Amino acid sequence: MFDKLIQVLVFGVAYSRIADSTCSATTLRDRRDEWIEAGIFDRLEELCLDAYDRIVGLELGDVTVDGCITKAPCGGETAGKSPVDRGKQGTKRSLLVDAAGIPLGCVVAPANRHDSPLLRPTLEKLGRFEHRFGVGLPGQITVHLDAGYDSKNTRALLDELGCDAVISTKGTPLQAGARWVIERTNSWHNRGFKKLATCTERRTRVIEAFIALANAIITLRRLLRTAWTTHRWDNRPARRP
Repeated sequence: MFDKLIQVLVFGVAYSRIADSTCSATTLRDRRDEWIEAGIFDRLEELCLDAYDRIVGLELGDVTVDGCITKAPCGGETAGKSPVDRGKQGTKRSLLVDAAGIPLGCVVAPANRHDSPLLRPTLEKLGRFEHRFGVGLPGQITVHLDAGYDSKNTRALLDELGCDAVISTKGTPLQAGARWVIERTNSWHNRGFKKLATCTERRTRVIEAFIALANAIITLRRLLRTAWTTHRWDNRPARRP
């Protein structure tokens, strides 16, 4: 059942295309909803982040937030007119990553929502790390943002939250700086998981569950790739993944 949900996420096909004699499309959707209700996908994402933090270490002193618009041809609760796709239905992911590009949390909204109002709920995702291993968050956090966030309201919000800011200036050439890691993570989402690149789900909680599952896979892959050079274990692959 879990393998089939990963196939839906990766290939972006209809449940009926994945269904076979062992599991019908209806059973697959029912089990998905049961696991969402039980918080399985969120818990899986947290377990992967815990493992990465314990072995490699999350770099929470520098975080980056950015929005990514994707297609939503079926409409739904978080669909809106896309400003980059001739007004067709689309959805936006406001993503938070650490200094290495590890996804820390995501907020889903219609494509026509501006990035700035999504900044507060996206940064609030850091609350899940407040008591991690008894250490808590760093004393000072620097938030890296693109020119779309260059406003007095954004700076006032970051001052309220006690965060430093590195914001690209409007009207100047693109300044990547430390922001390139979030562009890479957005690429991992869209190129590795077709369900996220073309979102055919209509309910917000289902979309969030698939994003949490994708984040767990990305985090686990980065953990294996990094730990391959620093650790040994029984089933360690012969070459770096």
